[in-house]
Amino acid sequence: MTTTTRFAPSPTGRLHVGNIRTALHNWLLARKHGGRFLLRIDDTDAERSREEYVDAIRADLVWLGLDIDGEERQSARLALYDEAFEKLKASGRVYPAYETAQELDLKRKIQLGRGLPPIYDRGALMLSEAERSTKEAQGIAPHWRFKLDHDEPITWVDGIRGQQKFDPAQLSDPVIRRADGSWLYMLPSAVDDIDMGVTDVLRGEDHVSNTAVQIQMFTALHAAQFSAKATSGGDPFPRFAHEALLVGSEGKLSKRLGSLGCDAFRERDIEPQALVALLARLGTSLPVEPIAERSALVASFDLSVFGRAPARFDDDELARVNTAIVHQLPYAAVSDRLPDGMDEVAWLAIRPNLQVVGDAGAWWAIVTGPITRPAFDDEDKAFLAQAAQALTWSDTVWKDLTNALKESTGRKGKALFLPLRQALTGMEHGPDMASLLPLIGEEEARKRLQLAAS
Repeated sequence: MTTTTRFAPSPTGRLHVGNIRTALHNWLLARKHGGRFLLRIDDTDAERSREEYVDAIRADLVWLGLDIDGEERQSARLALYDEAFEKLKASGRVYPAYETAQELDLKRKIQLGRGLPPIYDRGALMLSEAERSTKEAQGIAPHWRFKLDHDEPITWVDGIRGQQKFDPAQLSDPVIRRADGSWLYMLPSAVDDIDMGVTDVLRGEDHVSNTAVQIQMFTALHAAQFSAKATSGGDPFPRFAHEALLVGSEGKLSKRLGSLGCDAFRERDIEPQALVALLARLGTSLPVEPIAERSALVASFDLSVFGRAPARFDDDELARVNTAIVHQLPYAAVSDRLPDGMDEVAWLAIRPNLQVVGDAGAWWAIVTGPITRPAFDDEDKAFLAQAAQALTWSDTVWKDLTNALKESTGRKGKALFLPLRQALTGMEHGPDMASLLPLIGEEEARKRLQLAAS
């Protein structure tokens, strides 16, 4: 089957760097195999979901260059979840439960006090029909749990973690539907993966136990003939892979990472290519490199190089990659972000000195002037006066000027080049003067030399 992956954010906030990494890796996996990358908006939480967040998610994916091959919204698929629920109910795989949140919390505390795992005790299954009727007559609406099959261990070969095995008796029967009829995450997600033909689910390692539960859901839906659609290799469930979570540079899980989103990176003038290049390789044995060409990242993407150690996100590394990416950007990619009058020749001259594209404005201001130059001693003033007289315009003006001054004054090295740079730019360092001087122009360059000599 065609490899199909999905990114399934909830529109209850902006994407953060962990979400972005998940989306990117699913996009890379799909593109590596010539497959499909789908966006699924998990908006069943009507109270917290916001349309502006849906728009922001789409905009962020566009900014990152992650094109999608289809979009679904869970709020438009409720009838499908109802159908799956009724089939599972008919096959005895879901059951009503009536405990309040306070009662469940008390049960957990008692179990922990006895040194037992806080697993749901299936008390609802012990109720008689009469007891259920009494509770409903009292106006107690049930929530619904999926009944795990305890007969066989849950196993799968994880694309990153390898062979996985869970004892279902050590897992709680998950709540899949609230008393008000609204859905929790796991059943709608499994239903969507079947219906949308998802073949590969790549997500964070915090979902490993969810996967164990969902594998039984996939199997139960398959047995209940919910859908004729199959996933990879005829299995009733997709291939799963769980990658290590991101941590901060200090080596700990960082709340700050949860606030780092595309807006924060845009405000820092980080290029999307730099963020993609970094996140594509984080958590793998491959080196992080400033690879702007997306096809190269796709070609090198391989689950077998992912490790189990936490993936460390380092701002300094992102800045380094960003600077290297900026030095590769062609004029066409940045022209709409440059100061008025700054053409391709100017961009190529200034680009090697930039850390972010936004710095181009400061260098262009040096070209267009006015500049603030340092005070020169009498010896340097005399030298600069000679430079103003020796200035003859040509295609090799800087080379011609410095050669002439070297011959006439005997100066060389720093004594030759630094006063000229300071007089012409006000700076001690910067772009190659052979490229910068033609941008300043003959009249302005002579004027700057004369002012420095006066």
